[in-house]
Amino acid sequence: MLRSLFGVAARLLLLLPAAGLAQSQGDAAMAMTLNSPAFKHDGDMPTSTTCEGKDSSPALSWSNVPAGAKSLVLIVDDPDAPDPKAPKMTWVHWLLYNLPPTTQGLPEGVKADQLPAGTLEGITDFKRPGYGGPCPPIGKHRYFFKLYALDIMLPDLQSPRKPDLEKAMQGHILEKAELRGLYQKKGK
Repeated sequence: MLRSLFGVAARLLLLLPAAGLAQSQGDAAMAMTLNSPAFKHDGDMPTSTTCEGKDSSPALSWSNVPAGAKSLVLIVDDPDAPDPKAPKMTWVHWLLYNLPPTTQGLPEGVKADQLPAGTLEGITDFKRPGYGGPCPPIGKHRYFFKLYALDIMLPDLQSPRKPDLEKAMQGHILEKAELRGLYQKKGK
């Protein structure tokens, strides 16, 4: 009888961790994601999104924004400028902030007057607001599309540059999602 009880107890002990793991996985929140129908993560960006094409922003979609988010920030930059073999700076291609957390994406070629209500723009390294597509002078560059969920609405930062926006975000980031595209000019 003791042997039988020991066998039952041993089987229960083996089942408990598996049951606990299944429970914790079911309770875990899904991570925020950022995607584009125009290109896959670490895939080549289409010419239409670059200076060799229409220079229009790619369509973006996201999901699983954390429940406590009050706003979203989108930063698109290229850390490989000017040459991926000898990068000297990170070139900023797009800055959007105070996107409503209920927003689920942006259409292709979105213009300032088509942005969700309340969304504000920063100044890129093209010295203007709005999307500026890839236009690498040499080599294949990486373009990081970074979406941040914040626990606050940011004040109007009066057309901020990336460092100003990142400073305002400090201590308020709930979660981050990233999508990375690649581009090399034809014949370069």
